[in-house]
Amino acid sequence: MTAEQHARIRVRQRRRREFGRHLVLGLIAFILVAPFYYVLLASLKDSTEIFSYPPKLLPIPPYFGNYRDLLWNTGFLRWMFNTLFVATSVTVLKVFLDSMAGYALAKIEFTGRRLVFLLMVILLMVPIGALIVPLWSMVSGLGLINTYWALILPPLANPLGAILMRQFILGLPRDLENAARLDGLSEFAIYWRIVLPLIKPGLVVLAVIIFTDQFMSFTWPLIATTSDELQVLTVGIAALRAHGGANYGVWSASAVMSLVPIGVFFFVLQRQFLARSLAGALKQ
Repeated sequence: MTAEQHARIRVRQRRRREFGRHLVLGLIAFILVAPFYYVLLASLKDSTEIFSYPPKLLPIPPYFGNYRDLLWNTGFLRWMFNTLFVATSVTVLKVFLDSMAGYALAKIEFTGRRLVFLLMVILLMVPIGALIVPLWSMVSGLGLINTYWALILPPLANPLGAILMRQFILGLPRDLENAARLDGLSEFAIYWRIVLPLIKPGLVVLAVIIFTDQFMSFTWPLIATTSDELQVLTVGIAALRAHGGANYGVWSASAVMSLVPIGVFFFVLQRQFLARSLAGALKQ
């Protein structure tokens, strides 16, 4: 067999492998996209057409009555405002507090530092169901039930962000803060002027995790608020069935509309994260 034939065989084998990889990736993409496409399709159909057989893959003409009913006949806009306000407030506060706590746990020597970190790790193992009753008692005792504070303050106690920030900051060389201390900078100045700019990718990751978690939170907002004006998206959408019956078209429209803010937030921060990563690689 000549060298040219060997080369042709290798090319065919490489093409088969590439085709197999693309086929597997295509199947995975189809599995991931199919549920969202079904919900989007249902949101553009009249209630009588959603369960029609055979199903229509493309609703022509599309029916926008579900979105009109959602925006004008429900409290969706209020739910969206409450959700964005709470999720943004918690994200900003936690990114600031968790980064400070992570810096203290990683770079500042104080008595009981390892014990504090161990207690944080143990707290992560406690199921949320075991904390709801004592947490509700504390919030109720402070008179915060049916307020925004009831939705913002309890999530700040989650130690996951501080643990993640500690791991990011531990990777920074100690020479940086030692040199800053020799220049007379305070610990807060070191944290603010040196550490924060170096852990921006970690802050972006933490912000995405916190915002997503708060945006999708259901159990605690359901318990902490009973007022219709303080309902968040998850609670409000779940209440649609109780108030308006099983209107699957409106439910689907609410699901599609709920994905828009969190999708925008994620992709905006994703671009920033990739830009910073590429900039760091080019500097090296």
